[in-house]
Amino acid sequence: MDDVKIGEILEPGTTDEQAGRERRVRARFWSTVKKAARAIPFMDEVVAAYFCALDPRTPSSVRGTLLAALAYFVLPLDFVPDFLLGIGFGDDLAVLMAAIAAVRGNITDAHRAAARDALADRDSEAA
Repeated sequence: MDDVKIGEILEPGTTDEQAGRERRVRARFWSTVKKAARAIPFMDEVVAAYFCALDPRTPSSVRGTLLAALAYFVLPLDFVPDFLLGIGFGDDLAVLMAAIAAVRGNITDAHRAAARDALADRDSEAA
């Protein structure tokens, strides 16, 4: 996936676009995390980005970038369909890495702590 395409995906978008992305992300995030847990080695940072994107104190442009990346992540069909095990989350990985790198300074210790807690809760539920 080239940088130009990633840049297009990560456009923050309008307020209405952000609201739509937020709805999609909230509805599908955790089920996608469950499917992608083994394919994405930095899932803790993806979940921290999720909490950052939903935090009303996060600047709008940062929220928009993260929501765009997370919306792409939860889409069932994208450039490489996620059901292709082993390679299906590769394009999602590139988009998520680019978004997180671009806004890393806005993902706080509180977002990371919430991510650790959420992932630990999910692990204990699965056991």
